[in-house]
Amino acid sequence: MYYRKFVILLTIVAIGLSALVVQAKPSNETREADQRVVEPLNLAVLIQDDLISQVSNELGVTREFIRSLPQGSRVMVGYITAGSLQVRQPFTTDLDKAARSLRIPTASNGSAPYNPYVEVIEALRKFQSEWTNANAVLLVSDGLDVSRGFDSTVAGHTLDLERTISEANKRRVAVFSFYAPTVGLTSHSRLAASYGQSALNRLGHDTGGRAFFQGTDGFVTFDSYFARLRETLNNQYARAR
Repeated sequence: MYYRKFVILLTIVAIGLSALVVQAKPSNETREADQRVVEPLNLAVLIQDDLISQVSNELGVTREFIRSLPQGSRVMVGYITAGSLQVRQPFTTDLDKAARSLRIPTASNGSAPYNPYVEVIEALRKFQSEWTNANAVLLVSDGLDVSRGFDSTVAGHTLDLERTISEANKRRVAVFSFYAPTVGLTSHSRLAASYGQSALNRLGHDTGGRAFFQGTDGFVTFDSYFARLRETLNNQYARAR
C-alpha cells in the first residue's frame, strides 16, 4: 500500500514539474523575442582602435547584434584610428557581410587618436538625408579628448565634442556608446576614465542617445550593454510611433 502511494506521489510530482517546464519555455522564448530590435535602423558601428585587448572578446556578441537587426536595416562598420576613419564596410543591407567586417582592434598606442570625435563627425556625414529609417551610431570608445590638454574644466565640453553634437543633431542621428578603456590614459587613470565617460554621457544625452558604462575600471562584457541598448532602442521607437 505504502509503495503504491509512493509511486502515485512521484507521478504527480513528475507531471507537475513537466508542466512547469512547458510553461517556462514560451516565457524564455518571449524574453528572447523582446530583446530584439523591432524597427529597422541605419546604424554606424564605430570602434576606437586603441582600446584594450579585452574588447576583441566582444566581437562575437557584436556580430550577433548586427545580424539580429530587422530586415531593411543598414549597417556601416568603421574603426577610429590615428588621424582617420577606416571604413571596413560602407552602409549595406547585407547584415552578415557587415558583421563579418569586424576585426580585432590593434590595442596599440600607435593607433590612438587625439580624440574619437573628429572621426565620428566623418562617419555622421555618411548618413543619407533620403533614408527613412531611424539613424544611430554605436560608438565603442573611451570618449577621452586630449587634443587640447588634460583639463577638468573642459571635460565633456571640448570643441570637437560640441561639433559632433551639432553634426549629429543636424543629421538626426542618435549616438549611443559603450565605454571601454584604451591602452593609454584611461586604463591607468580613473580621472581620465571619468572625463571620457562624462563626454560620452553628454554626447548621448544631447543627441537623443545614451552612454553605457560599468564604473571607471572598465567593463566585464558587452552582454549587458547590448541588452540595455535593445531595450532603449525599442522604447524610443515605441514612443515615436
